Amino acid sequence: MENSKLELYVGADFISAFAMSAFVALKEKQLSFKFVTVDLKAKVNYQESYRDLSLTCKVPTLVHQGFALSESSAIAEYLEELTPGHPRLFPQDPRQRARARQLQAWLRSDLLVVRKERPFDLVYFGKKDTPLSDEAKAAVNRLFFVADRLLEEGAEHLFGDWSIADTDLAIMLNRLVANGDPVPARLAAYVRRQWDRDSVRAWMDIERVAPANQ
Repeated sequence: MENSKLELYVGADFISAFAMSAFVALKEKQLSFKFVTVDLKAKVNYQESYRDLSLTCKVPTLVHQGFALSESSAIAEYLEELTPGHPRLFPQDPRQRARARQLQAWLRSDLLVVRKERPFDLVYFGKKDTPLSDEAKAAVNRLFFVADRLLEEGAEHLFGDWSIADTDLAIMLNRLVANGDPVPARLAAYVRRQWDRDSVRAWMDIERVAPANQ
């Protein structure tokens, strides 16, 4: 695989949780790539040039030798197939791999109210004072139930070795941990372990400018 041909299109503010997931996948695969930033505030992602590239007008988008792919979970699967073997992004066991993909899909398709009331930018720029709505609390309870069932007692990761599903779950949980919302102790500890990975640290070390209303 020609690493020099990899480009990752992300929002110029480097805030997107999905861009973070794709970035972590590239870092964990030890692939070199070039950032291309997109000004989301100016809606550059809806302009024809980016729309024609990404299809969905969303970030992140990975470009490899003229092939463009958006959606962070699809990007991770593409990288896994291009560079099979260690380091792996998904569990080797087929059932665990399917479970990891199930978790990724669920985290992206449900819990919208949590993403709305606890936007990911608070992880970088500070807390929100507003309490969670009843709807959000119910969603959080679903999140805790799933995380508790999948993370075995005393385990560092969900499926034995680390997988990209660990990063995706920690991203969702950290919306609450970083805000100081009540989170079960072992899930909070899990988030801290995931946040201590070199790939995650590298993303967090990117310089960002807080929005004016922060």
